[in-house]
Amino acid sequence: MKTVLVTGSRGFTGRYVVKVLRDRGYHVVGLVRENPGKDEISCDLTDRIYVQHVIRDIRPDGIIHLAALAFVGEVEQLAFYSDNIFGTLNILEALDSQGVSPDKVIIASSANVYGNPGNVLIDESTPPAPVNHYAASKLAMEFMAKTWFAKLPIIITRPFNYTGPLQSKKFLVPKIVDHFQKSMPEIELGNLDVAREFSDVRDVADIYLKLLECPDHSSIVNICSGKVYPLNEIIERMNRIAGYSISVKQNPAFMRTNEIKVLRGSNKKLHSMINFTPRFDLSTTLKDMYHGEESSLHA
Repeated sequence: MKTVLVTGSRGFTGRYVVKVLRDRGYHVVGLVRENPGKDEISCDLTDRIYVQHVIRDIRPDGIIHLAALAFVGEVEQLAFYSDNIFGTLNILEALDSQGVSPDKVIIASSANVYGNPGNVLIDESTPPAPVNHYAASKLAMEFMAKTWFAKLPIIITRPFNYTGPLQSKKFLVPKIVDHFQKSMPEIELGNLDVAREFSDVRDVADIYLKLLECPDHSSIVNICSGKVYPLNEIIERMNRIAGYSISVKQNPAFMRTNEIKVLRGSNKKLHSMINFTPRFDLSTTLKDMYHGEESSLHA
C-alpha cells in the first residue's frame, strides 16, 4: 500500500481528495494545523525544521499539496506569501534534504494567476497577470516550484472555480445557497457582472487522483470545465430549485475594484494527460448543496 501525504486534508477540497485516495486503496496521511486525529499529523508548514521531520518520518510515495490561504478577501496580506510560497518551498526542500523521492508531487496553484484576460478561453500559455495578493503569491510559488522540476516529478495545477457540499459560506455559491435554505427574501451581493466556471469539488477530487497516477510531470495544467455561468444564472437555477424568487441587491461594500470579470479555462491539456468525464453538472451540484448532500464523504 502506497502512502500519500495530503496537506490541507481537512479543508474543503482536502476532505474529498482524502476520500477518493482511500477508496482507491492508498494509505493517506493528512497534515493539519492542530488537534490531529487518526492518520493525521499536526504541522505548521512554515516551520522548515519540523516539515523536514515529518517528511523523514512519513517518506511518502506521493504528495498532494492543497494547504494554502485560499480566500481572496483575506485581511492579512502578508500571510498569503508566508503560507503559499514558503510552506511549499519547505516541503520541496525537505524531500531533497531527507532523500525522499516520491512518484508524484502535486501542488495546487490557482486560475486567479491569469488575472482579468477578458472573455477568452484561457489555456496554460496565457500570460499570468495577477490582480491581488492571493494570485500574486500563487504565481510566485509557481516560479519557485518550477526550479525543482529537474529534481522532482511535480505537477502544478491551476484550478478554476469549483464548489459543492461543505464549502464555507464565505464563498459566493454557498452564500447564495444558504440564503435559499433559510428562505430569505433577499440577498446582498457585490459585483453582479461576473461569470465563472463552477465545477463540482467531487469531480476535482477525481482529477487529483488521476493526475497522481498519470505519467506526466514537470508541468502546469488547468483544472477546469470550459463552461462559464453568469452570476444571474446561479440565482435563476436556485430560484427553480427552492421554488421561489429571491430579490438581489447590490452592496458596494462587497464589491472589489479589481474583480476578475470572466474566467473560462481550456481543459485541452488536462484531457491530454488524463481520461476524465465529469460526473456532476451545475444543477446537480446546487441541488446537493441545497439539500445538504454530504453522503459522498461518508459512503
